[in-house]
Amino acid sequence: QVQLVASGGGLVQTGGSLRLSCAASGTVFMVSGMGWYRQVPGQQRELVALITSGGSTTYGDSVKGRFTISRDNAKNTVYLQMNSLKPEDTAVYLCLADIRPVLGDPRLVRYWGEGTQVTVSS
Repeated sequence: QVQLVASGGGLVQTGGSLRLSCAASGTVFMVSGMGWYRQVPGQQRELVALITSGGSTTYGDSVKGRFTISRDNAKNTVYLQMNSLKPEDTAVYLCLADIRPVLGDPRLVRYWGEGTQVTVSS
């Protein structure tokens, strides 16, 4: 079993900052890509940021220049530093990890965390 536990969400004013964390635990042989999406009720899930095991990053257009994704491979943890937050950033933020659960099985399985609410007040 693999668990992804996210934390760090909350309520912040426009222009403020938050830092999200998401740690993978359980039966984890190797963690490949990690990242974040966000979901607003009634809308499609939106890419926020992705990071490879080597540190290459991809950002959604709406967060470029304001959000920074990073990871600690030793802790199987991904972080999302969110600055200059706007009301339109309000969403449930979902972390993901592409994991190889056991040695000898080359398949990567994508796991999702339960999500953490971020609310930005105007």
